Amino acid sequence: MSACNNSVPQPLVFILDGIPGLESSHGWISVPFFLAFIITVIGNVTILYIIQEEKSLQEPMFLLLAMLSAVDLSLVSVTVPRMLAIFWMNAKEISFNACLTQMFFVSSFYVMESGILLAMAFDRFVAIWNPLRYTTILDKNILLKMALAVVARAVAVLTPAPILAKSLESFQTHVIAYSYCAYMAVVKIACGDISNHIVHSLMVIVASVGLDLFFIILSYGMILHAVFRIPSWEARSKALSTCGSHLCIIALFYSPVVFSVLAQILGYHMAPHLQTIFDNLYFLVPPMINPLIYGARTQQIWERVLRILHCHRDRG
Repeated sequence: MSACNNSVPQPLVFILDGIPGLESSHGWISVPFFLAFIITVIGNVTILYIIQEEKSLQEPMFLLLAMLSAVDLSLVSVTVPRMLAIFWMNAKEISFNACLTQMFFVSSFYVMESGILLAMAFDRFVAIWNPLRYTTILDKNILLKMALAVVARAVAVLTPAPILAKSLESFQTHVIAYSYCAYMAVVKIACGDISNHIVHSLMVIVASVGLDLFFIILSYGMILHAVFRIPSWEARSKALSTCGSHLCIIALFYSPVVFSVLAQILGYHMAPHLQTIFDNLYFLVPPMINPLIYGARTQQIWERVLRILHCHRDRG
């Protein structure tokens, strides 16, 4: 229950505070964010270009990687430009409806990414358990259905969020101590009973990220069971190496969620500016690192990148 002595009615405009307490350092803080944004765009566009152009990469694992890159590009596109506008131009105002729109898309792309990571775990499971029928089971029709299911689930579980936020009638303040419109950041400054909003947030986490992580762990348990039945150590190593990039991305994506849950259980609270920086990096670092991991660990992608660089050097 959030009681307010001096409440304000639902504002037409919110003020995004950027990183509270570090306003004087926004210019310096923007530099790593801008560089990370550029690296993210270049890396993911390169992945999409290579997968589209290289016919040998038109197989399930790489098509799922292309989906992941598309979602990563979308995620940073709806968050980072707004952050940079705050840091560089002090453009802190955002209309209520624009805030709801950003809130929906940020959460949706995050849930979509979690769903794609689950699909990639299923891809590795099929590749190891039934390699002879791998491309038959995961044909383009099945991949399209998986992609539509990922999008449909995100829309279904997150459409209520902006509707619930729209129903909030009064607020403690119109200032959001964040650099983008996060659902709970808006809810926390509302007056009155917000228990239904908290319940919805928990349901979204459990029904999306929680279930995905559970089935990913289950998939890798079955993968390990299959791998350790292989008599040859060399064959085991080769089978596990195909999962390496995916495991790195899973660790990068889910570890902050696990950290946040453990921090709340143990009663640990970050300083507000550290929490905001952490949350901002949470949406920026995985999309930046994902193409670097796959580019470095996947021979076909790495060779194609080297060929592109070699061609440009020869032209120069």
